[in-house]
Amino acid sequence: MEKERFKFVVAAYLMLVRDGKILLLRRSNTGYEDGKRSLVAGHVDGGESFREAIVREAKEEAGIEIRLEDVSVAHVMQRIALGRISVFLTAEKWKGEIRNTEPDKCDDLGWFDIDDLPVNTIPYIKKAIENYKSDILYSED
Repeated sequence: MEKERFKFVVAAYLMLVRDGKILLLRRSNTGYEDGKRSLVAGHVDGGESFREAIVREAKEEAGIEIRLEDVSVAHVMQRIALGRISVFLTAEKWKGEIRNTEPDKCDDLGWFDIDDLPVNTIPYIKKAIENYKSDILYSED
């Protein structure tokens, strides 16, 4: 009998940065970290790349269109205790006006100073942003 291999839960996160500000949302009615700041994000569906996942999530959560070729890796975090791999991606350009297209899961979406993140930013999100600013590609949490 073959032993089943360990499996990670994988998620993609979008770091949109413009003029020293980063796009953050405030989670609401999700049952996970509600009331705290996070990034546009979501689980990677089967057969989907991280870039494809974040292009989909950007459209679903922020109403914008990003081309695959405009997406690049900003940071990778292995969240060991939770068995998660979090890949943070960035894009310098997109089409459309950013807006909250999931008001049932997010009660605020806006730009915040990347050097002065809100105190209610989820700790691992804050760590990933700090690592991105420091050009650290990989971390463990």
